[in-house]
Amino acid sequence: MQAAIFWGCRILTSQYAYEMSMREVLPKLDVELVELRETVCCGDAVRSVKSLMADYLAARVLALVKLTGLKNLLVPCNRCHFAISETRMKMAKNRETSRKVTDLLAEEGLECDLDFRVWHTLDFLHKVVGLDRIKGAVVKPLSVLKLASHYGCQILRYSDLGRVDDAESPRKLDELICALGAQSLDYEEKLDCCGSALMYGHADSAISLAGTKLKALRALNVDGLVLSCPDCASMFDSRQKEAQSAIGTTLSLPVLYYTQLLGLGLKLKPEQLGLHLNQSPIDELLAKIPS
Repeated sequence: MQAAIFWGCRILTSQYAYEMSMREVLPKLDVELVELRETVCCGDAVRSVKSLMADYLAARVLALVKLTGLKNLLVPCNRCHFAISETRMKMAKNRETSRKVTDLLAEEGLECDLDFRVWHTLDFLHKVVGLDRIKGAVVKPLSVLKLASHYGCQILRYSDLGRVDDAESPRKLDELICALGAQSLDYEEKLDCCGSALMYGHADSAISLAGTKLKALRALNVDGLVLSCPDCASMFDSRQKEAQSAIGTTLSLPVLYYTQLLGLGLKLKPEQLGLHLNQSPIDELLAKIPS
């Protein structure tokens, strides 16, 4: 099948491994990614400054999807998925917002269409591709691994928006991990925030939050933390050394995207999946997987 893809800003500017792994694994599952005409912002970054501008930018993404003629939009970034989903809901329910945004788009010759599905990586793989198809595609079962999942806040809340999974008891990422033969561990801190939202105003508190969660996971002797959010990856993977300094302990926990883990199950090479770009001790995890 074909799906339009909207990468957002962070994946294309710092979280390259997420893009690399998605481009490698999805074709193996018979999914063709179709690029939008241009790279744009989802609008989330300016929402606190001007709400209408944020809605316009998110709606502009939807207008670019309409140009592809496709009925499925894949948005891998939690923050972008939230921003686009919220604008879709506002335009469907608020005539004034819809009119203003529609007029702005018309100045560019664009037209917004709400008649298609917006998917995140997790629900796309879970529902569209399907667990059975993923299980059938696995070449190297990862049964030696005991892993923890981290969903991130913005694909779970708020529930009225219609999020990717249940806000109190999400299971899709765990089931996707188990589809690869690995064990997914439940733990008390599963829904705790990574701290990313605090980075601009309270960086010390943000890094401490990330470190506290990583410390709890380290105590459980898991082989790694699996996620699907660029903001969360920047906290748990890219800032892990800062986090261990903040809480005064050694963390040393491998952190990777689910699509990277999926690629390992499909027997793709680590460098194809961008694992060499991960800043956490990913070699510790790779060493546990039989060749």
